[in-house]
Amino acid sequence: MEIEASSNNVKINGNIKTVSDFQKIKQKLDAVTKEHKNLVIHMIDSLSITSSVIGYLNKLVLKDNIQIQMKVGNEQLLELLSDLSLTSTFNARKA
Repeated sequence: MEIEASSNNVKINGNIKTVSDFQKIKQKLDAVTKEHKNLVIHMIDSLSITSSVIGYLNKLVLKDNIQIQMKVGNEQLLELLSDLSLTSTFNARKA
């Protein structure tokens, strides 16, 4: 998995599946949210998302009042977010 940020846009390429993936995502988003309260997260091709990433994103939205717009490239991941009732929380849409 690779992650890069430009302004408030964060692009995640590859599958999110390990603890180190979570740590990379958290580190990058922590840096971006110091400057921006609106995030656009592009999950290009991940098939899934770990519970730790879901928990962290929930914290950003519900506790830190960060607005997230998630653009999801994989239909399976979009369905997972829908099944978990997170589509509206993360403003998840098909990329």
